[in-house]
Amino acid sequence: MPKGEGKVIAQNRKANHDYFIEETYEAGIVLQGTEIKSIRAGRVNLKDSFARIEKGEVFLYNMHISPYEQGNRYNHDPLRTRKLLLQRKQINKLIGETKEQGYSLVPLKMYIKNGYAKVLIGLARGKKNYDKREDLKKKEAKREIERAFKAKQY
Repeated sequence: MPKGEGKVIAQNRKANHDYFIEETYEAGIVLQGTEIKSIRAGRVNLKDSFARIEKGEVFLYNMHISPYEQGNRYNHDPLRTRKLLLQRKQINKLIGETKEQGYSLVPLKMYIKNGYAKVLIGLARGKKNYDKREDLKKKEAKREIERAFKAKQY
């Protein structure tokens, strides 16, 4: 988690289940009109979204920001492509790493930091089914240990 992280608006819980997250980057996001009002209201969904690098810039696809109720004609398209703001050095590093087979950019969470909307994107490598099952077994074993420990305390 980045230092000084603000209020978490949305999280992509499925990302940790489907991917191994190798590195994370904090990115700003270019918004239009009433989008920030919808974000502050928590009306964001990161579930099927992904990032892609095109012409030296990073874009976020399929992130759903619901239209603002009081926005009338100034509202936005909920699924439009949004540009992410990263430093040139970070983008160049990501270009090299995403060219490798099996790596992709996945948004992990969206939060507000110092009044600005930020997206935490992760450099991710896809998991196979047996990796997912292994993780579920570990998670279940950890829960059992915690339950047993809790029962002993009483």
